[in-house]
Amino acid sequence: MGFWTLLEGFLLFANALAILNEDRFLARRGWTLAEMTGPQRNSLKGQVLGLIYACQFLRLPLIVLNVIIIIVKLFSG
Repeated sequence: MGFWTLLEGFLLFANALAILNEDRFLARRGWTLAEMTGPQRNSLKGQVLGLIYACQFLRLPLIVLNVIIIIVKLFSG
């Protein structure tokens, strides 16, 4: 397992977090930013929720990275 495989794994994980829908998935489980106030944001649940929202906010760079990865994989095999 090389660095390239690790990078692809992180990109796939970021893609998985970016597609989580707040209304259909996160709100049903009580994972919304509106419920995380004060000291709850520093908890593990608050940190994971922040990571999910960061991935959703950075969708355009994720799309660009996906295109770059696809092009590299097409040429390198």
